[in-house]
Amino acid sequence: MKREKTYEPKEREITVRSEIIELLKLKELTTLEISRLVRIPEKSVSEHIEHIRRGLQNKGYYLKIIPAVCLSCGFVFKKRDKIKPPTRCPLCKSEHIQDSTFKILPLE
Repeated sequence: MKREKTYEPKEREITVRSEIIELLKLKELTTLEISRLVRIPEKSVSEHIEHIRRGLQNKGYYLKIIPAVCLSCGFVFKKRDKIKPPTRCPLCKSEHIQDSTFKILPLE
């Protein structure tokens, strides 16, 4: 019997959340861009960002969220509190949505 090779993740020098924080201090990114840069599933990025958002105030920073926009009708998801991207527009029901972007900025 042949043994299947198992996936072994690379060892990280810093934690995933620390890496996300450093990236978001440099530039605005979507959850997809973060997942590609940090090499984690896109679904888990939302959980990390939510946790980061809660802890940033103690460090003198805040998370700026640029809301998602419907590319069909232009609806802006301003009142959305969830980090996860919306699946469709409440006005036109289109699923053609531009993701929210995130940026970490110092408190003023």
